[in-house]
Amino acid sequence: MENSEQINTCDLNSDFCIQIANHALLEEADKASNFVISPVSFQIILSLIATGATGRTLDQLLSFLGSKSIDDLNSLSSKVVEITTRQVGDDNNLAASPLVTMVNGAWIDKSFGLKPSFKGTLTDVYKAEARAVDFATRANEVTEEVNKWAQDATKGLIKELLRSGCLGTDTALVFANALYFKGAWDRKFDSERSMNRDFKLLNGQIVQVPSMTTKKRERNLYREINGYKILKIPYQNGEDTRKFSMYFFLPQEINGLKSMIQTFNSIPGFFNQDFYFREEDLGDRIWIPKFKFSFEFEASRIIKELGLVLPFMDGAEFTELVHSLEGEKVCVSSIFHKAYIEVNEEGTEAAASTAVRFRRCCGRVKPPGFVADHPFMFMIREETSRIVFFTGAVLNPLLAT
Repeated sequence: MENSEQINTCDLNSDFCIQIANHALLEEADKASNFVISPVSFQIILSLIATGATGRTLDQLLSFLGSKSIDDLNSLSSKVVEITTRQVGDDNNLAASPLVTMVNGAWIDKSFGLKPSFKGTLTDVYKAEARAVDFATRANEVTEEVNKWAQDATKGLIKELLRSGCLGTDTALVFANALYFKGAWDRKFDSERSMNRDFKLLNGQIVQVPSMTTKKRERNLYREINGYKILKIPYQNGEDTRKFSMYFFLPQEINGLKSMIQTFNSIPGFFNQDFYFREEDLGDRIWIPKFKFSFEFEASRIIKELGLVLPFMDGAEFTELVHSLEGEKVCVSSIFHKAYIEVNEEGTEAAASTAVRFRRCCGRVKPPGFVADHPFMFMIREETSRIVFFTGAVLNPLLAT
């Protein structure tokens, strides 16, 4: 039976995170592009936004986040921060634990001041430092500063979170989150057996991709459900109580990715459930392509299509967020997200960063096997809390971006 901490922390991955991922996944599937995002990065940013909201704007954010109160959101966010700062391993000792870090930051225009209660939450719960800046005359410099911050926090993997020109004179503040993950497989793939294998694209084309397999006679965590297969591969964790794993979701049909995503999206809490794997000897019938790619998108359109609209309107109620001498108000303008992932025989390296821009606004039966030779999904989850750190899809392993 799950303990109460697991259940409460599991709420952090409310269905909206998966809805954002699935919405974008379906769009990218139509484009035949690879895709990766960090649901937990979105959750942290939107929880921080909710902390400064009031009235109908707060009510809609809480409903969207699946939470009852700001206190609940901050409690959950505090647990995430604790999980990502309780470090055991490091870059040179991944056997002790995956290296997982998360940092938050805030850049506030000098004409605004943070409300004391919000600043306290920003510092105490989100461990973020607020920086006073001048968007009116130095927007480009601030853009460079945020980008360098994200690049440093992700060990160089996220190089340009904000594109040049996206911050203008009407920018009031920017919140950002950066997440980094690097883990070694509990049982590494057999690099001597790696080879090029066929991979079938959605358009019917077959390409040769570098693929990897496990050692012979090695048992794997596997489950087959109507229409798709699941393979779970744990990361090394040593004495660490956190237990990270990567999941691969492979549709039975070569062109079944879109249908599989829609099925997942129709099941509340799908990625947070127990999958009840069994150990199977898959023999020579386990092959996974190596892949490395990044993905970026501006998420506000998707979020509004999913029903969260009030924070983006001129009449947004962020009265607990900032104050200004002129009585100006702010609303959300854009939400930028960029993520990177690399999977090979040794393990996984992944990073993500999310930034939200506020603008000034006016007062308105087959033998078991897992051969991923066609498009598939993946996720990286911490097993104790069931926090989904990354999810995405591989449609063409040869695409680097």
